[in-house]
Amino acid sequence: MLHVALVLASLIGVAAPAAAEPVRLTDAVGRQVEVARPPLRIVPIFASNAELVAALGLSDRVVGVEAYTRFPPEMTQKPQVGGRLGFSVDAIVAQRPDLLIVTPARQAMHQLIDPMTRLGVPVVVLLARSVAEVMDNLRLVGRAAGVPERGEAVARGLEMRLVAVESGLAAAAPRVVMITGRLGNGLVLIARADTYTGDAIVRAGGRHALERSIVSHVSPEAIVAADPDVLLFAGTQADLDALAAQPGWRLSRAVREGRAYTVARAEFLIPGPRTVDGIEKLAARLRRGSP
Repeated sequence: MLHVALVLASLIGVAAPAAAEPVRLTDAVGRQVEVARPPLRIVPIFASNAELVAALGLSDRVVGVEAYTRFPPEMTQKPQVGGRLGFSVDAIVAQRPDLLIVTPARQAMHQLIDPMTRLGVPVVVLLARSVAEVMDNLRLVGRAAGVPERGEAVARGLEMRLVAVESGLAAAAPRVVMITGRLGNGLVLIARADTYTGDAIVRAGGRHALERSIVSHVSPEAIVAADPDVLLFAGTQADLDALAAQPGWRLSRAVREGRAYTVARAEFLIPGPRTVDGIEKLAARLRRGSP
């Protein structure tokens, strides 16, 4: 029996595939990154990066997330390695990662690249300045994770859905403002045209009523003066109703004429695959609700 086992082990060793070649890639900030072998223990910092990994069917490889990662649901069961106040190198190292995915938000890139690189953990930085860049991020994560074909297939499928949306857009694009939050001083946050959220609005068939705005915080008076055809609010209907009840908002034609709508925050403020869902829904809404 021992002789047979040794023969079988020998045959398996002969038939085993050669070790995978290291993957060398350039991340979103121009860093050259080498991933020596397909990673099995991935820490995606931020909800958007966790969603990219999950979209590639790799949730089981995720061994740590930051505190605000809630989708897909299984991510809430993963160990937490940071939150609003920062990120713990010790907590990340404790998960023995072989790939870390970050964005520049909340100083994550600056806090983590140097220590993790010194420990030999490859770090890939992603940016999401447009919907196209979100699609490219899927491809990049697929390459880094050793599943490039899967990354290409998922991205291509989403891009085909975007092409279908574009083919059905109305000839005249309604002028849109999307409110993404409220500040305590009475100002509101809006989706600027030069962001991925702003790009998503255009891909859904809208055009920016405040296209020249270079800041994300504006006054209600500025929105009323811009006179958008459609007012969007990233949040709940109750929060939109509370906003519209504030003094001055009834001066907005979109509010008066019933063209103030909610959109899901997760679909427009988290740059991942669900953004395509949001674009499809918004395109349908704009076709129905534009003047």
